[in-house]
Amino acid sequence: MSILSAGIPDAASLAWGLPSFQTPAPIRAAVSHALEADPKIGMYALPGGLPELLAAVAAEHERRTGMRVDPNRRVVISAGNMEGLQILMQAIINPGDEVIVTDPGFVSHISQIKFSGGVPVFWKMDEAGGWDLDIDALPRLIGPRTKAIVLVTPSNPTGAILSETSLRAAADIARERGILVILDDPYSPFVFDEPQRFFNLATMPELSENLAYLFTFSKAYAMSGWRAAYMVLPEAIRAEVVKIHDLTMICTPRTSQVAALAALTTEPLHLAQFRSVLARRRDLICERLDRVAHVFDYVRPKGAYYVFPRIVAAFENDVQFAHDLLNHAHVTVTPGSAFGPSGSAHVRMAYCVEDDVINLAFDRIEAHFGR
Repeated sequence: MSILSAGIPDAASLAWGLPSFQTPAPIRAAVSHALEADPKIGMYALPGGLPELLAAVAAEHERRTGMRVDPNRRVVISAGNMEGLQILMQAIINPGDEVIVTDPGFVSHISQIKFSGGVPVFWKMDEAGGWDLDIDALPRLIGPRTKAIVLVTPSNPTGAILSETSLRAAADIARERGILVILDDPYSPFVFDEPQRFFNLATMPELSENLAYLFTFSKAYAMSGWRAAYMVLPEAIRAEVVKIHDLTMICTPRTSQVAALAALTTEPLHLAQFRSVLARRRDLICERLDRVAHVFDYVRPKGAYYVFPRIVAAFENDVQFAHDLLNHAHVTVTPGSAFGPSGSAHVRMAYCVEDDVINLAFDRIEAHFGR
């Protein structure tokens, strides 16, 4: 949809989860200095990552989770969580293996499983319960070829925050069955309601050998174009992931690793502003959705920067709906069916864009559908 949207010069796009923020000044300054002063800035790094960045990641992981990890045995620096998930999938999946994904869940996870020869198994989420996990359904989805469960909280595309109770229950089931839990974490810094209720599975010591934790700098540090992230993995898996990372791209670009190191070693003063702006934009998009209740019904998001409304206006299917909205109203949204079977009849809207874009999009929606 973003590619189609680019062909319409005045389109108001809510399709792409691309934050409107600039990379914070201390990060840019650190890279600028390294470009002038570091003779190795244009060279390869070791495949696992720069030693100083690996150490900083281990320290940050301990600060955030209380879990101490060996940076040389457990940590990998990847080129964003997208590349991290892809090489992890290639490391653990044999042809025909199954990976459980939430439904709806992030569209690229589904594609990455298939690309690696695996089979995605859809775990339907409870829309009436605020898009939380249906724990009773999980054991029935697990079979002899189940390798992993992929979780994202706050969620893309729903903006839901999975409850601690359901996360712990899912982790216990996975650990008992010897299944890897993959926790893809782009959005945990963006929790808007009762942040103290947010629960990170990486804080569970008993899960450490069954958990792959992936954090990206793309969202929290406005570094989506830098392509930098880190993975904290069980040691045996880490060794295989590094091999595939090496074969894929040798290393994450050194400039991006310098930026990531600066992000972890300077005070993240920007985060409060990012959260404040996104919380205001969430309120704005919900207010505008309330004014078109004859077009959309929705569950109020609690984190990330997406809302996943159900289409209640007359429509053929969500893909056609999104194309018609783009072609006739010049508003770009993402069809919900891309995110799994339960996403059908929904669309994803990203509210990380400027306020003016949100307002323009909904002015056009109101004009297109009437008030």
